[in-house]
Amino acid sequence: MHTVTAVDSFADIIRNYPLICAALSWMIAQVLKVLINFIKYRKFNWKVVWSSGGMPSSHSATVTSLAISLGLTQGFSSPLFAIAAIFAFITMYDAAGVRRETGDIAKIINDLVLHNPEIENSEEYKDLKELVGHSPLEVLGGALLGIIMPFIVGMFIS
Repeated sequence: MHTVTAVDSFADIIRNYPLICAALSWMIAQVLKVLINFIKYRKFNWKVVWSSGGMPSSHSATVTSLAISLGLTQGFSSPLFAIAAIFAFITMYDAAGVRRETGDIAKIINDLVLHNPEIENSEEYKDLKELVGHSPLEVLGGALLGIIMPFIVGMFIS
């Protein structure tokens, strides 16, 4: 019987191609958000690294990269690819739908509060986060990054 050690487990994790692809896609998407934000506003905002929303969608990049890397390793007709692909579609639909609507509603509420001095000056009120979802273009940008990343990672991992 083979005993699995912590070292073996860690080695397996860092050799896990789909996990590496998904994690790198998320990281690159978050860094791209900072760069795009800098180009747009001419100011570095490092808080964007940890935020949701914006271009490209890191959620879309992550789940698309996971699905494509599983398709490349397990086959595009495998049940694992099917699960990951459906997971990716649901995630992207949610990002551009429900989460985007939530951000739009937050913006309206924040605007209403801005015009109501009684609430605006209240110590209890905290602005609602407006950038929680994505435009279809941001989702598409993340998905394209997620499609490309497994091929780039594949050139370095064999």
